[in-house]
Amino acid sequence: MTDLVVVARGLVGGERSFGQLICHPRLPLVACSDAERPAVHIWDCDAGQLRELGSVELTSNAYGDTFGWERAERTPAVAWHPEQPLLAVSGEDGLRQWTPAGVSEPEGVPATASYRSLAFSPDGQALWGSPSFRDEGGGWESSDVLDLASATIGAGLPWDTGVAEHPGGGLVATLTSDQGATHCLFARVDQGTAPAVMRPLRRALILDCDGYETPLFSADGRHMAIRGNAYDNSVEVFEFPSLHRVLATTLGTPSPGYPYPQEWLDQMKAWSRHNIAFGSRPGVLWIATPVGALVEVDLETRQAVEHDVLTGSRLSALAATATGELLVAGSGGDLVLLSVLSGSAQNCTTSRDTSRAAAAAFLEATAEVPDDGDNLETHLVLTDGTRTWEADDLATTTAAGFTDPTWLQLQAAINAAPAQSE
Repeated sequence: MTDLVVVARGLVGGERSFGQLICHPRLPLVACSDAERPAVHIWDCDAGQLRELGSVELTSNAYGDTFGWERAERTPAVAWHPEQPLLAVSGEDGLRQWTPAGVSEPEGVPATASYRSLAFSPDGQALWGSPSFRDEGGGWESSDVLDLASATIGAGLPWDTGVAEHPGGGLVATLTSDQGATHCLFARVDQGTAPAVMRPLRRALILDCDGYETPLFSADGRHMAIRGNAYDNSVEVFEFPSLHRVLATTLGTPSPGYPYPQEWLDQMKAWSRHNIAFGSRPGVLWIATPVGALVEVDLETRQAVEHDVLTGSRLSALAATATGELLVAGSGGDLVLLSVLSGSAQNCTTSRDTSRAAAAAFLEATAEVPDDGDNLETHLVLTDGTRTWEADDLATTTAAGFTDPTWLQLQAAINAAPAQSE
């Protein structure tokens, strides 16, 4: 039996509410993206208290009625330093950084540098930004690697949706997206290199369509969840290191097809895009709902238990703190810190050992993509969590049914087109 106990409550104030909560990986700090305008507010959640420390305000106008990719383009990108109380924020105004001393501009970074996604390297020596602001075509062909020590900028692996570090160390996951399909790429990151760069591995996930959020690892490293996509409020959970899919569900009603009815669009807006978290209890995923409840999903038994948290208030964001507590934001401006009481929570040492073993097993079972591999996809071994394809398999397949993923149906049709035209 799991009980949720309220540790602290905070009231945002005014007419503000939060659309995303990004907790520091080791410190009791959380960055809260403003749901109404391009701004980020930093809160302290230490010692059973919630208090606001500061904000990074950008000059852009309020979001208004923008939704989906239009709002995503204007929402600031944020990333916590892995060790220090330092938050990087990027928006239309360029790159900013927050520390307890205040807001400043990073040294050695041009004023024109602006990114849609940010991440610190696991050792904190580099800041990764995507797409490269030096790409004059505005595409996503490369990213930037900002060496913080030398204030120099180099080129990095193309990626477009956040970077998640596996808790076992030396391994990260990110996404490269296309309307037809999205690849969840895994990459080795060696500590101590200057600067640290992502070196992609052959094993990868393939997801249907695009529009996903940053992958999320459990504290023990045995599960990874991905929230998306652009057309459904989907949630998928994969075992790690096997990448076997153990949960695939749609929150609410699945997409009815284009043109979308207004009631379905309203439902898409009601479900937060940042509403899943792994807490301290292993094998459990938490999902925040539009009716003020948290749903506890046991990934082994597939049983779900609902916990009332903010009755009558839409839960606009959910995250787990560095110590495994849950932090929820409500549409009415509430911020609530919850302790998860359960007899099956893992201690830190056990969780750390388990996560290291999972990361090592994954790295042992794959290999890096060759440095001279111009076309990354030709080197990938892809899985959707149930089936696996080598690159040669996808280059020749011509059969796919209506129950297959859209990306596979498209690939089969493209492969079959030359034969049909002869």
